[in-house]
Amino acid sequence: QVQLEESGGGLVQAGVSLRLSCEFSGSTFSDYAMGWFRQAPGKEREFVAAISWSGRSAYYTDSVKGRFTISRDNAENTLYLQMNNLKPEDTAVYYCAARQDFTGSYYYTSSEYEEWGQGTQVTVSS
Repeated sequence: QVQLEESGGGLVQAGVSLRLSCEFSGSTFSDYAMGWFRQAPGKEREFVAAISWSGRSAYYTDSVKGRFTISRDNAENTLYLQMNNLKPEDTAVYYCAARQDFTGSYYYTSSEYEEWGQGTQVTVSS
């Protein structure tokens, strides 16, 4: 059974950086496309970034392009989200998600993902 565990969240000031990690276990990490989503208080969960199983393809929502970078280490079974120049509007609970995939695709809707972590809180103060 796939398990996902996020870490790296925290309370930071605007303009600084954070790196989130998502540790994958219970199956073969390189068989899965991965994604990051976030949910702010009172809002629906939204897509942030996605990456193919190989790491060769990635996709971002417009609001984080140029600031966030998604990456993965298949040898370490870990997904990352490097977040630079954080803004107060980035405040949310961040979730990683997994979907088994052998096509090399990435996915950007939550319904396409099969497995979810519990989330890690990121709070950015102004």
